[in-house]
Amino acid sequence: MKIIRTKAIVLRRTNYGEADRVIQLLTPEHGKISVMAKSVRREKSKLAGGIELFARCDVTISTGKGELGILTGARLEKFYRNILSDYDRLQFGYEVIKQMSKAADALDEPAFFELLDQALAALDDTDLLLPVLKTWFWLQLAILLGVGVNLATDDSGMKLVEDARYNFDANSSALVFHEQGQFTSDHIKLLRILSAQPPKVAMHVANIEKLIDDCLWLAERGVAH
Repeated sequence: MKIIRTKAIVLRRTNYGEADRVIQLLTPEHGKISVMAKSVRREKSKLAGGIELFARCDVTISTGKGELGILTGARLEKFYRNILSDYDRLQFGYEVIKQMSKAADALDEPAFFELLDQALAALDDTDLLLPVLKTWFWLQLAILLGVGVNLATDDSGMKLVEDARYNFDANSSALVFHEQGQFTSDHIKLLRILSAQPPKVAMHVANIEKLIDDCLWLAERGVAH
């Protein structure tokens, strides 16, 4: 038997038998793993409170010959409770978990855990505009997946110009010069901040409410490519 102690975020909980649950976790050191939480649905279970959705947990797992480890200990380290009180944030929280679970299937990348934890913390911050958070998340996910949007040069390799306008080409994940393009230097500045800084930093950008919808549109198409 091997004992694993690690931080974890719950991706999915599936009822099993009369009182057990199979818990899918994302961890920084071990990637995506599934464990059996025995008797967790019983009223006096000591594990139940430590494996909530939208929380960062400390877990202890006993692994053996079987595919599933056994969850032997669980403690909430941080519960992002504000997510549950806002429908739109809750729905995007589910989307974030879905996307990170999918990404962890494709790549074994410790940064996925960090991004998921940061995204949940940002969703918990009710001072953050949700479109700003969404744009930040899609840009960060694209970077980790290796398909990040090029915000340095246009599709022909020319440096982006301050007073020029651009459209976005999803196939090349790059901006294309156009005299009446959708994106200005203000959009590009905001996208660069959201690519490099926590979303809270972007909240100080002037006229962010007028820029963010276009930026979100681009970020969503950038990661889809």
